[in-house]
Amino acid sequence: MIRSIGNTRGFYPLAVATTLLLLSSGLSAQTYRVLLSNDDGIESPRLHALQQELSKLSNVEVVVSAPNINQSGASQSSIGSIRVENFQLDGDFFGYAVHGRPADAVRFGIIELGKEDSFDLLVSGINRGANVGDVSHLSGTVGAAMEGLYHGIPAIAVSEDPDSENTTATARFTAELVDRYRRLGAPQGTLISINVPAGELKGVAVRPMGDSYLQTASYKALQQDSDGIEYERVRLIVQSENTATDTYAYQQGYISLTPLKFDWTDYELLDEVESWNLQLVD
Repeated sequence: MIRSIGNTRGFYPLAVATTLLLLSSGLSAQTYRVLLSNDDGIESPRLHALQQELSKLSNVEVVVSAPNINQSGASQSSIGSIRVENFQLDGDFFGYAVHGRPADAVRFGIIELGKEDSFDLLVSGINRGANVGDVSHLSGTVGAAMEGLYHGIPAIAVSEDPDSENTTATARFTAELVDRYRRLGAPQGTLISINVPAGELKGVAVRPMGDSYLQTASYKALQQDSDGIEYERVRLIVQSENTATDTYAYQQGYISLTPLKFDWTDYELLDEVESWNLQLVD
C-alpha cells in the first residue's frame, strides 16, 4: 500500500507574532514542494546526495518518486501498469520506488502524490553520465524532467561525469538553483539542464545544446545461437570543436547550463514546408 505524504502546504502552525515577523521580513512560510526523480534508480548514491542537499533548504519539502532499477537511456518512454513500493534508506522511509520508466515515476508523483498538494518543481538527477548535446534526446534524466514540463511543472535535470568526484558540489549547485526558484520563481515551460564535469571546475557556462559526444563506432558480435546473434554496442567519445555549445564547455571543464523546451518545432521551416503544397493523392 502506498503511504501518503501529509499536506504541508500553507503556513506552519507558528505563533501569530512569529508568523507576522516572517511575513514582515519578506519571507514566506509556504512550503515549496519539490518532486525528485532520476533514471539511475532509487538506490543511486547520487540521488541520495541530491535529496540530502535539497532537504537542507528552508521551507522546502522533497518527495522522491524514482524508478526501482536503472532505466538509463529510457528518454520519455512509458509503460502501462506500474507497481509502487516504499523504499527505505538506513531504516527510514526515503521515497517511492516505481517499477517503470523515469517518466512513469514522475507521472505517478505528479498525479498521485501531488493529488491534494501539487508540486512547484520537478528535479531529475543526479545522473551518472553527462547529458550534453544531442544525447539529451536519449536521456531518461532529461526525459523525466520533460515529463514535468508536460504536466506544466518547471523542471531541472542534473547530470555529471561518471567518474566525477564533484557529486557534493553538483548537489549544492543544484540546491542553490532550486532555492533561487523558490525565492524568485521558476521559468515556465522550460527546464534547465545542468552538466558537471569531473576534475577541477573552471566556472559556469550557459550554452545552447551542442553536438553529440557519444557515437556508436561499431557492433561487436558476442555469441550466436539458432535464433540470432547477440551484439554489444561499442561507443566512441568524440571531442566537440564547436566552442559555442554546451558539449564543448562541459568538455573544457565548465558546468554547463542549457535551457530546453518541450516544443521541438522548427519554426524557421514552417513556411517553406507549407510552400511545398503537399496534397492527398487519390
